[in-house]
Parts: sequence; structure tokens; C-alpha cells
Amino acid sequence: MNAKAAQRHGPPPTSDETNAVLRRLLLSDGRKHWKGYVLAFVFMGTMAACTAGLAYLMNDAVNAIFVHPTPAAVWAVSGIVMVLSIIKGASAYGQSITMARIGNRVVADNQKRAFDRLMLQDAAYFGHRHTAEITTRFTAGAAGARGALDLIVTSIGRDALSLVMLAGVAFVQDPFLAVIALVVMPAAVLGTRKLIKKAKTIFTTGFTSGVKLSSIVMEVFQGIRTVKAYTLEPVMRERTHKFIDDVEINANRLVRTQAKSSPLMETLGGLAIGGVILYAGYNVIELGRSPGQFFSVLTALLLAYEPAKRLSRLHVELVSHVMGARMLFDLLDAPAPDADSPGVRALPRPRGRVEFKDVVFAYRPGENVLRSLDLVAEPGRTTALVGQSGGGKTTIINLIERFYDPQSGAVLIDDVDTRTVSRTSVRASVALVSQDVYLFSGTIRENIGFGRPGASEEEIVAAAKAAHAHPFIMGFETGYDTFVGEHGAQLSGGQRQRIAIARAFLKNAPILLLDEATAALDSESEAEVQKALAELAHERTTIVIAHRLQTVVRADRICVIEGGRVVESGTHDELIARRGRYYGFYFAQFAHESGNADSSVGSAVESGPDGDLLRA
Repeated sequence: MNAKAAQRHGPPPTSDETNAVLRRLLLSDGRKHWKGYVLAFVFMGTMAACTAGLAYLMNDAVNAIFVHPTPAAVWAVSGIVMVLSIIKGASAYGQSITMARIGNRVVADNQKRAFDRLMLQDAAYFGHRHTAEITTRFTAGAAGARGALDLIVTSIGRDALSLVMLAGVAFVQDPFLAVIALVVMPAAVLGTRKLIKKAKTIFTTGFTSGVKLSSIVMEVFQGIRTVKAYTLEPVMRERTHKFIDDVEINANRLVRTQAKSSPLMETLGGLAIGGVILYAGYNVIELGRSPGQFFSVLTALLLAYEPAKRLSRLHVELVSHVMGARMLFDLLDAPAPDADSPGVRALPRPRGRVEFKDVVFAYRPGENVLRSLDLVAEPGRTTALVGQSGGGKTTIINLIERFYDPQSGAVLIDDVDTRTVSRTSVRASVALVSQDVYLFSGTIRENIGFGRPGASEEEIVAAAKAAHAHPFIMGFETGYDTFVGEHGAQLSGGQRQRIAIARAFLKNAPILLLDEATAALDSESEAEVQKALAELAHERTTIVIAHRLQTVVRADRICVIEGGRVVESGTHDELIARRGRYYGFYFAQFAHESGNADSSVGSAVESGPDGDLLRA
């Protein structure tokens, strides 16, 4: 991940930002689940009361056993201690289950919200960010929201209540001893303030390193064939180990920072307990007071030690959760450029006339890809886009799909500016088959069915047959229930293409976009795919991108795209006769078949190569 990507994580939050994040969490998820949190508070309050009760009973227990031995009192105190312990255990179970269910719901709700927001981002959003960064925000953000709420609720409901009740026991038994105990908590909190800022900085650095590690590991696994083909294992091993070491170093720094609060509490707690023992011993030995009070206060102090230590670390441990929640809110608050405006109308099912009118478009400011482009694709006919790479052909496809909108000019479907209708309705009218087929993890049936969710089994099979995919599908042991693997890795290139074509058949859109759909196939697979594409293009407005010109010689219209403009257009015969740019491309591709360019061209025009992509 580059420096700009790292900057997107932002600096560590200030105290005001931390408070704002916590306030938002409490007003959103906290308020939504307030009934569950109230129940958890009841359980935690019961636990705190039982803990305080056990400390209070130490006075009676010690006196009943050692000062005024009374069997009946011993039995009574023992019974009460057992009952309180059972109630405390049951309350602990109830609190744990309640908090876990609420936490799981908080994670699920926020992941749904984050995913829905991501679905409203445009192609540029995903192009500027690594997949690892997006998935980390998606998972760590929801977990951070849960962790922050859990920490706040348990700190108040369990630790703070326990501390207050145990302090109350100490006050009842001996106010002076209680004052000694109460000195510990404020001093511990003040002592951890300097650790908070350091923990925030370390967590930010650690998150960046973690995203870098996830990015490189994901890329290595996805490109494993390239890694092995170029024997890059040592290089990738060295790079990955470096990032792993960075993550480990930052994790150790964060642990050291968090752990520094423990020695502070250990020291202050030991001083407080030592002072209590000295004072109590003097009272018992010199003044003859009951030892029960001493043991009761000492028990309260010892039981209060862990809650006080957790509270002293609260701000330090809250840092990572707050920053995770902030990542979630950054995602939820991001603009949604792919969302349609309220009330926007839908595009009626079009005849399929596509027109680019004086379109200017740039992915980056000042670097225009399309320059005042004018282009028309007539309904029911095939328009081929040819030209050198970088001329803007794929960008034309992207604008038709409304993955992007032009900076000026208009893209029209049936004379309707696509920016004035919903994106969903535009994309519902368009089917795309590209060279880079994307199949989702799942079965062949599921991947074809994505063309039209809810389609019947008969419709899926019919689409597969139309795409010439049914025979090879039935050749698998499990047929349509065959799992395709990650990105369709269990299928060949030709099989993946025919699954994609079946998906397009099932969608049955009036406009068909073909982006180098056969470029990466062998001749046998290409012949099968060509047949399927020819059937799919029948009576549809088809716009096809091809570098291999023999696949488009029979298109109704061929447009040569250069420098973001249409520099030449016409039928194959017309363009050959002009001996312009198209003629030059065609001659360059087929000159090796004949010493005479005209004879090779004439042969191709008369017979056409076997399996031409689109037959008029």
C-alpha cells in the first residue's frame, strides 16, 4: 500500500474525536440494543452485590470462627456464602450470554451496513483501494464497534459497580481504611494518561502494516502461477517476511504500552494494602479491636484490585476499538456516487439504440481518454470497435454500463441520457461478456443463475444449451451442482466463457457488450464460444471490442477508435477499399498469410474465417 493509501487511515483520533465516536456508538447501536444492555447491567449489578456481600461477611465469618466461636453462626455464614456464590455464578453466565448475543448482533448489523455502503461506491472507489484495505475496514470496523461498546458496558456495569460496592463495604467497616483504598484509583488513572496517545499512534502504524501484509499475501496467492513460473518464491518470501516482522514489532510495542499500566497498579495496590495491614494491625494489637473488620476491609480491597486495574487500563485498551469504529464510520459516511437520486425514473426496456454525443471522459484530471467522441450503435445490429490499446474502447463499454459518467457530452440509449435514469435500469438493459470472466465461488447453476436471480431450473438449462455449455456441464459427475472453485479455477478458459455467455443469455438484455470475449482462448474453445456468441448477438444491439480483426469482418459497422475519437467507420469492405487505418491494421495482421495483401484480404472477405464472431 502506498503513502496515499496509508494517509486514508488518518492520524490517531484526538480526545474529542474519541468522545464523538463513543457518543455515536451509544446513540446508534447502544440505543438500538438498550433493553439487552439493561438486562446485562442487572446481571452485572447482581454480581457486584454478591461480591460486596462476600467481602462484608468476612467480618462475621472471622469473628464467628476465631473471636467468639459459634457453630450456628459458622453454619449460617457458610450457607450465605454458598448462596451468594451460586447467584454470582448464574449472573456471570447470564451476563456473558447476553453480552455475546448483543455483540454478535452489533457486528452483523454493522457488517450489513458497511457492505450495503460499499455496494453504492463506484468503480473508481475500488480502483483506488486495495481489496485487503476494504476487507480490513469491513471486518475490523464492525469488530471495533462491538469491542468499544462491550468495554464501556462491562467497565461501568461490572468493574465500576463492583468498585463502588466494595468501597461501600470498606466505608461501613472502617472509613479510614476506605480512604486509603480510594487513593489508588485516581492515581492509577492519572498515571495511564500518557500511555493513551502512544497506544493510538502504535495502533495506526500497526493497522497500516497489517493491511500491507494482507495485500501482499492476497496478491501472492492470487498470482501463484506467475510466482512459480518466474521462480519468485524467494523474492515473495523476503517481502512477506518483512511485513510479518513489521506487524510483529508493532504488536509487541502495543502490548508493552498496554502492559505498562499493570506495574503502576501493582505498585499502588501494594502500597495501599501495605498501609491497610499496618493500620489494621495497630488497631487489633494495640487497641484491641475486632479482627473481623480488618479481614472484611482487606477482602474488599483484594476483591477491588482487579476491577480497579481494569478501569485504570480502560482508556488504553479502548484505543484500538475506537479506531476500528472510526474506520467503520469513515466507510459509512463516505459519499455514495453509485446511488441513484430519490425518485429517479427507470429506463423503459429499450429498442437498443446507443449513441455517444460529444463525450469527453477522463479517469484522472487533465488526462482525457475520450475526446469529443461521437458514436452510434443501431438497434439489432453489430458495431465493432477496433484500434490500438489505450484508444478508449473499453472506456466506451464502461460508460454504457454507467460504471462511470462522462465529464461532458452525453451517453444516450433510445435518445434518453443515461444520467437521467437509474443505474439499475440501465444495467438491467445491458449484458456484458468480457475476456476476464469472473465466476463466483459456488456451483455452475448458481453462476448461471446470477444472470437473472429467481430463474427456474428449466430456464438455467435452456441458457446453458444456448451457450453450448450443457454438454460439458453434464460431463461432470455432479452436473450443474459442480463447484467452479475460486474465480472458476476448476474450469477451463472456454468453459468459463460459456458459463458467462449462459449467464448473459439468461439475462436476456437488449444490449450486448463483448469485450475481447475470445482473445485468450485456444482455437477449439474459440470455435465453440464463437457459435454461442453468434446466437447471443442475434437481434440484439451488439457492441464488440476485438483486436483480432478476423472476428469482426462481418459486423454491420466497424469503428476505428484512436486517441479517444472515431477516426474511421464503415463496413469491412468499405474500410478495406479506403485503405486507411483499418486497412493498415488488417494488412499487418494477415500479411504473413500471403505475400499480396490484397489477395489475402479478398480471400478473407469472400469466405470469412471459420467461426466468425458475428454473422449478420
